[in-house]
Amino acid sequence: MRHSEKHKSHRTGWLRAAVLGANDGIVSTASLVLGVAATGSGTKAILIAGVASLVAGAMSMAAGEYVSVSTQADTEKADLAREKTELADDPVQEHAELTALYVKRGLDENLALDVASQLMAHDALAAHGRDELGISDTLAAKPVQAAFASAATFAAGAFLPLLVVFLLPASALMWYVAGSSLFFLALLGLVAARAGGSSLLASAMRVTFWGALAMALTAGVGALFGVAA
Repeated sequence: MRHSEKHKSHRTGWLRAAVLGANDGIVSTASLVLGVAATGSGTKAILIAGVASLVAGAMSMAAGEYVSVSTQADTEKADLAREKTELADDPVQEHAELTALYVKRGLDENLALDVASQLMAHDALAAHGRDELGISDTLAAKPVQAAFASAATFAAGAFLPLLVVFLLPASALMWYVAGSSLFFLALLGLVAARAGGSSLLASAMRVTFWGALAMALTAGVGALFGVAA
């Protein structure tokens, strides 16, 4: 009987970047819109600020993700290069290290020796990268993928509160932008949880809470300075 298992860990790289991008897009743009609206500004000023936030935020997310994940990728490459040198200089010691890892994970010594020998004969660097360093093709850092996912999802997230601004008059923006953004955040949490196989309720509550806090604080600052002006 064929048994198929569907795991989610291969999605962690792009899923993390995508959720972070969309969440930041909604929260930062909605918060900015609410802050500007709270000062009494008109729709045109709010839209200009929102569009500027979308463009700047998307580029910032792309650059930040690319630099961050590139640093991780460089570290992984350096570790693999060091491991490759160690394999060339002292393969016996490296074999012993791999064997000890398998013994520690529950294999008896003879079986661990056999497994280490076979894996090193097949691809010694891949075996040590995966089992000693925790580096694999599935979880390896992918800077371009992360940057694109963050920028695209930030723009998509930021577009949602801007659409509300475009469709509604300035006098109705505060509650509609806040309410729709919280709805979008909850929906994002549900989609992310579904894609990652985690708790739907916990994910939705987490992103909604922090989004609501950010919007409330920004609106409060906008109202304070708007009154002061």
